[in-house]
Amino acid sequence: MAELPREIRGVMVPVTDGRVLLPNATVAEVISYTTPEPIEHAPAWLLGRLRWRGWRLPLVSLPVLTGRLSEESRSNARVAILKALGGNAAMPFIALLVQGFPRLTTITQELLIATADEEPHAPGVRAEVLVRDDRAIIPDLDAIEAMVAQALAA
Repeated sequence: MAELPREIRGVMVPVTDGRVLLPNATVAEVISYTTPEPIEHAPAWLLGRLRWRGWRLPLVSLPVLTGRLSEESRSNARVAILKALGGNAAMPFIALLVQGFPRLTTITQELLIATADEEPHAPGVRAEVLVRDDRAIIPDLDAIEAMVAQALAA
């Protein structure tokens, strides 16, 4: 049986209401924010579609999706292009609205502490953790991809 890695490279991505922790390999690129093409009848968290390298990517606001905010600031925003993990050939990437550049961090079992929140997690959230002194959300990328696909199909 293969031994699990003792540490992984991650990125702390700033969003309006906090931080998102992602594996470094998930983030393809961080680009400047441009106004997305609107999507008719889309939920508030699906901000539209952005053009990137020949793709039209769905742009998601995680704080709005999780219900923490009703609207997210777009002034000085950036966009993190995330590799989609669901195997949907029509949606190999998802764009996430962020509020700055990701910060590289090394994650070990000792540094990653689950918060003791008793409440169930919001849609799109796999876990809430502490990394050193930073509180962060680990998103449920599979659930977010499914939610985006469902919203686009409606």
